[in-house]
Amino acid sequence: MASLLDSKKGLISLILILACLILFPLFAPSPYLVHIITLIFIWSYVSTVWSYMGRFGLVSLGHGAFLGTGAYVTALLFNFLNLTPWIGMLIGASAAALFAAVLGYACFRFGIIGDYFALVTLAVGELVALSIIALRDITGGSLGFTLRSLGNSPLYFQFGGKAYFYYISLIFLLFALYLWKKIDKSKMQKALMAIGEDEVAASSVGVGIIKYKMAITITSASLTGIGGVLYAQYITYLNPHTLSGVGVSLAIPFKAILGGMFNLWGPTIGTAMILSLEEYIRVSYGTKFIGVSEVVYGLALITLIIFLPKGLYGTIVEVFRKKQKFKGTKGIH
Repeated sequence: MASLLDSKKGLISLILILACLILFPLFAPSPYLVHIITLIFIWSYVSTVWSYMGRFGLVSLGHGAFLGTGAYVTALLFNFLNLTPWIGMLIGASAAALFAAVLGYACFRFGIIGDYFALVTLAVGELVALSIIALRDITGGSLGFTLRSLGNSPLYFQFGGKAYFYYISLIFLLFALYLWKKIDKSKMQKALMAIGEDEVAASSVGVGIIKYKMAITITSASLTGIGGVLYAQYITYLNPHTLSGVGVSLAIPFKAILGGMFNLWGPTIGTAMILSLEEYIRVSYGTKFIGVSEVVYGLALITLIIFLPKGLYGTIVEVFRKKQKFKGTKGIH
């Protein structure tokens, strides 16, 4: 009965939070706050879909490759062929999925796992950034390029106000969270948990190692590609250093790990913390302490990995559950 009440309270809380988020742009004191929360939604979405892999032991440090692939393919199709990003997004996501399929099969077929898998993906993320820079005649190289402006043109993913991107980003984040729950209720989750614990043991009982690893990798990569499109369309400027390479490839898992990549809300909370810190330092100190936020959350991340491996939110939830369980056991006696 108590668990039923708790679930009802949780549902009511979620509905209230969602209602507040939906109404926020209508009553926001400034467009600046809508802008910041939109960025939090976009990067929460990206870190959430990264966690699809990370929480099962497939730690990718090269998701910038998929982010950049989706963003650049969509943007180039729009700028040069006038293809609407709504369709280009699907092509960009497919390109990221194909890239992930080739990379994933090569790694999983030859048994590249653990730290070696992380290092291979890290190198691939930087390779994509270098390729974008090398193709400067098309991509603009390290200087980047700007999307063509069509004004208020919803059919081409361009809107007259930030609120539109706010709601679109929120929808994609909610979809990512929903898919997380669907994965948790599927056969795939049990298989990936077994693979993460012991691949040899999982294989000996008939679990398709390559099959399930490929499925979650392609899912994560394709959705990350869509995240790249969301960010590029919102900012309207593409640069290989912000959409690919080592920097962004490391920033994505950092956000998820900080909040707790094993918990549904962990990546979102970690993202909100990091972006808020970065923005506070930027607004308060300008370029005087540029890069300080990265140093601060980098040190915090090392501390968390050592002492709180489940992240801030994940650890708090675990402590709360233990207290509730202890109270329940005490009540029985």
